[in-house]
Amino acid sequence: MRDDLDWAVWSRERQQRIELVLDAALPSVAGPAATLTEAMRYAVLGGGKRVRPLLAYAAGEFAHADVAVVDAVAAAVEMIHAYSLIHDDLPCMDDDTLRRGRPTAHIAFGEAMALLAGDALQAAAFGMLGASSMCDAGSACVKLARASGVAGMAGGQAIDLAAVGQALPLPDLEAMHRMKTGALIRAAVELGAMCGPQATPGESAALAAYAGAAGLAFQVVDDVLDVTGTDASLGKTAGKDAAHGKPTYVTLLGLDEAKRRAESLRLKAHAALAPFGARARRLVELADWIVLRQH
Repeated sequence: MRDDLDWAVWSRERQQRIELVLDAALPSVAGPAATLTEAMRYAVLGGGKRVRPLLAYAAGEFAHADVAVVDAVAAAVEMIHAYSLIHDDLPCMDDDTLRRGRPTAHIAFGEAMALLAGDALQAAAFGMLGASSMCDAGSACVKLARASGVAGMAGGQAIDLAAVGQALPLPDLEAMHRMKTGALIRAAVELGAMCGPQATPGESAALAAYAGAAGLAFQVVDDVLDVTGTDASLGKTAGKDAAHGKPTYVTLLGLDEAKRRAESLRLKAHAALAPFGARARRLVELADWIVLRQH
């Protein structure tokens, strides 16, 4: 794909590409487990911003990787993300009924089938990554496992559940979100870069700094939009964090200061990649989109 495309065209092409990759990777709706595979496809296809796949593709371009190799990484991180959304929406977690503008998986298929769909998507993600043509698929699987487990997404969710009704100090809130949201975003960037030639220490450090800032910015903006958005604009239930007594950047800092923090993180992401100029264009554009988005 051409590298002279503007952001809107590039992102749309990558979103269309990952949709095709995911459609081909997911099992067809057939056989004795047809309801399960239907639930998996329902949760993954036909919606979502595809932020993590876009980050993987952008990091792949930064690393001069073959886009066909990045496909497996992009699909794997999106499957992990989709599984986490299914489980987050369950009554035992956030108890939400709306996701991507339609009923959540447990509303559409029942709690047990939704739970199994999340389990199966996690397994499919590691199978996709392990069977990829990456030079070091084993290390990639380890990185994705760490981002998804106790030290990453699952651990962050556990802290989030325990923090309901509490006013966390800013360092604790950021630590939680570096795990819950940021870990998979960092993995998307790092795995995308792993699809190309081995990065230098300076490149790895710059990508890590960028991903850390972008991951936190994503969560800050999510917290802002939870207050300022609507069910229709977000495709999910607005105001649910406040209703559930969850600590957020808005409750801790106030709306205006939370917006300023998101902008500061955007500039921090830019600064991390400034030495690489046009080579980092897509990653920089993604940081802008993450902070300036309205949904």
